[in-house]
Amino acid sequence: MRTALLLLLLLAVAAVPGSVVPQRGADPAAVATYVDEHPTLAPWLDRLGVFEVYSSPWFSAIYLLLFVSLVGCVLPRSRQQWTAWRTPPPRTPSRLDRLPEHRAVVAGADGTATSREDVLAGAAAALRRRRYRVQVRPDDGAGSVAAERGHLRETGNLVFHLALVGLLLALAASSLLSYRAEVVVPVGQGFSNTVARYDTYDPGAWVQPDDLPPFAVGLEGLDVRFEEEVGGQLGAPRDFTADVVVDRPGEDPEQDVIRVNEPLHAGGAEVYLAGNGYAPVISVTDSRGRLVYSEPTPFLAQDDAYSSTGVVKVLGSDPEQLGFTGAFLPTAVLDGAGPRSVFPDARDPLLLLTGYEGDLGAVNDGRPVNVYELDTQRMQQLTTDEGEPWSVALRPGDAVPLPDGRGTLRFGYPPEGAPADDVAAASGAGDPLPRFAGLTVRHDPGRLPALVFSVLAMAGLVASLFTPRRRVFVRVVPGAGPEGGLRLDVAGLARGEDAGLAAEVDELARTLGSPAQPPPGPPPSAGSGPPGGADEAAAPGRAPAAVGHRGTSTTTDRTGS
Repeated sequence: MRTALLLLLLLAVAAVPGSVVPQRGADPAAVATYVDEHPTLAPWLDRLGVFEVYSSPWFSAIYLLLFVSLVGCVLPRSRQQWTAWRTPPPRTPSRLDRLPEHRAVVAGADGTATSREDVLAGAAAALRRRRYRVQVRPDDGAGSVAAERGHLRETGNLVFHLALVGLLLALAASSLLSYRAEVVVPVGQGFSNTVARYDTYDPGAWVQPDDLPPFAVGLEGLDVRFEEEVGGQLGAPRDFTADVVVDRPGEDPEQDVIRVNEPLHAGGAEVYLAGNGYAPVISVTDSRGRLVYSEPTPFLAQDDAYSSTGVVKVLGSDPEQLGFTGAFLPTAVLDGAGPRSVFPDARDPLLLLTGYEGDLGAVNDGRPVNVYELDTQRMQQLTTDEGEPWSVALRPGDAVPLPDGRGTLRFGYPPEGAPADDVAAASGAGDPLPRFAGLTVRHDPGRLPALVFSVLAMAGLVASLFTPRRRVFVRVVPGAGPEGGLRLDVAGLARGEDAGLAAEVDELARTLGSPAQPPPGPPPSAGSGPPGGADEAAAPGRAPAAVGHRGTSTTTDRTGS
């Protein structure tokens, strides 16, 4: 146990760097920024695995050692507890008056006939009602009953530690067998559960691309409502609802709804509605009049008013590739503070773009790149005839020519009569400003077991903290009791501090009989006078008779003859 506690403390200390230093699995962009800001320290931290603490060898070693230590500690104790459950209560001590709580009662003192067997059976029944394990021993002297309870205390402690082992296994399963992916889907489009379709994909160590179950989700509509009452919460989000159609293998397509915290279940995974925004349709024709780009382009919100930024990459344009970067403002305001949005709904949409031409870089080689970043290292910014940087502000339906006859740029789909290779026009789409939904797909087989083991751990901890460990004994005192009844000794013993033991023994004693009277004191001496007489008054040091819970005591007259 000492080893397990030491390893648990070491594990907590080892997790501190994961809370202080950004982690690649959670925020790779923050890691890149940290490396740029600390060019000397960052390489050493990377060698030590500080940017990937929870998957580093040294953290895994502590984790595994803690697991082995817990198993080695809990299993022997579990065998001992199993034996203790099956072992009868211990024998009744011969001197019950020496136990911490002791009461003497008389059964049958009211004249009712009571046999020794009836008294023992009544004591056993009363203890069983209090959830004691009872052993009646009629051959123990005049007869006795031994009872104990509180094995649930040690059992709860073992359940707590076994649940910790199960929780470690569940977390390991989550780390090895789960996957998490994110995808941005404009209204009218969809995605399939394949690695190539996701914008980000984070698999577990044992998850292969072929392991992903096949299913597809199409986004048919997105209903977003904001607070419109003027006041402190103007523009606050109120409801997000995504209407989807789910296509599972071997089944007909099914309509479903995704809400915040109400995911879609498909293929053993959950699809969460994690975000939303606008995907303005941008159409680009090149210098030869060909439509080389026409599709909804997601712009990511940067504030509560949905001021958004985005990137357009046009690969097939002639004579050179084109790229555009800029901002989208749902409710635009242009004043001295600069262009910005003042409300998240599209009340007065405005698209601000600036353009580049040249080589788009790694995307031409088929390598995965961030779709929301434009690599301008091998590109030049478009300029006006005066040599100033070219930029444009567009509202839905607006179209402007690109500098030097490079083509046109339009906010929306091309008009009727567009070329046949216009994919958007062929699909019948017409809304120049559709919304998009940010969806998170998560498969985690260890999540439900982790919840179950967490609940078991809490239940075991509560049982181990609040279950008292007690032993109670009842013995028939040999010889006849007063008034023809049977004299009983009732005693209790607790393991550790137990404030309720005295009340438990008192209640059992009242159930079994009436309190036994102390034996009478010696008769008064001749000439000592009646109680309260002059002789007693002349002895101020005398004390009245006292009766204790373990016996009786009397005080004699030291002034008499």
